[in-house]
Amino acid sequence: MPLIRDYIDEHAHVLNLGGEAVRRIDRGDLDTARQLLAQMAEDLGTHWRGEENGLFKVLLREDLFAEHIEPLIREHRELAALLASVDLSREADQRAIRDAVEDLWEHTRKEEDGIFPASITELDGEDWDAAIAAWHEAHPGRQMVRWGV
Repeated sequence: MPLIRDYIDEHAHVLNLGGEAVRRIDRGDLDTARQLLAQMAEDLGTHWRGEENGLFKVLLREDLFAEHIEPLIREHRELAALLASVDLSREADQRAIRDAVEDLWEHTRKEEDGIFPASITELDGEDWDAAIAAWHEAHPGRQMVRWGV
């Protein structure tokens, strides 16, 4: 499913940005870490809009998924707030970023190992059309990943 493939690709991208930001923090290169975190925040905002307005919205029509998706949305908001307010000159904020990047890895596992496989068995053609349309709305001017081209 191209949509799921692209969400997984976006997960890998932001996890790489976060990991590199942590490595830069550890080296004392806070300027580069700030740039990486700003890019991470921007890319996550786009990613989350696509997920929440598309795949999650369609899945939330079934109450069964609410208990799994609502905490994920809450985690989106918490990370967005941290990235918007982080001050890397503070040791506590540096620790918070380290923890957040580790937590983001766990968060993506919940989506990739739970929500995404469930969506493949649960959604029909119209649901997929709506979820894919939300991805395109969140990623104006971008194409989905094209492999082998």
